[in-house]
Amino acid sequence: MKILSIVGARPQFIKLAPISKKIKPEIKHCVIHTGQHFDNNMSEIFFHEMNLNVPNYNLNILSGAPNQ
Repeated sequence: MKILSIVGARPQFIKLAPISKKIKPEIKHCVIHTGQHFDNNMSEIFFHEMNLNVPNYNLNILSGAPNQ
């Protein structure tokens, strides 16, 4: 079984933390970080403080106009 989690904003990190702790080791869990927050206090710090694994992928979208 595989699970894909896509996160990008504070509420999503908060929801991801308890879910990721419950996923059994034999289940492949892939995390995609949209990268919509360019400020360290708005993204990477959550992974550290909530003991989340580093995301498998970071899209580095950043905040800005949708066409950028």
